[in-house]
Amino acid sequence: MPRIQLDIAVQVATPRRGVPHATSLRKWATSAAHQSGYRFDAPRFGLVLRIVGNAESRKLNRSWRGKDKPTNVLSFPYIDAPHSSSASARALGDLILCAPVIAAEARDQGKPLTAHWAHMVVHGVLHVLGYDHVKIRDAERMEAREVAILRGFGYQDPYLLIEGSRSAV
Repeated sequence: MPRIQLDIAVQVATPRRGVPHATSLRKWATSAAHQSGYRFDAPRFGLVLRIVGNAESRKLNRSWRGKDKPTNVLSFPYIDAPHSSSASARALGDLILCAPVIAAEARDQGKPLTAHWAHMVVHGVLHVLGYDHVKIRDAERMEAREVAILRGFGYQDPYLLIEGSRSAV
């Protein structure tokens, strides 16, 4: 199957300190899509990566998930949206990444900030493509895919803490 093209828009709606360059964000998202195992039915897809602060993340998390707190990543898949023509990119989805939460998690978990950003982007793209981690079997499948993708960038298994136990996303 030919590789799809991703048109990725990066929106930064929070201070940029600690936020990876758009080039890195796009590279991680593209790799996740290409290595996801998803069978794409069009040649081009559009994806939005929106980097936000605590207030916007909290508001969206409360509205969409009923949880009144900011969260690391929210995924909004649009894969079933109608596709008008093969010349335009079909909407794949939106990822909302909360910079302060990602930074705090990396610090608390003793992980390199860049590696944690890569993990959150890969994790979010896999959610957009239908992966989830509600059931143990699905979580194991998703985590294995994430680990393989991140290893390709030279990052360690994000689920292993310093003590060697599995962590939660």
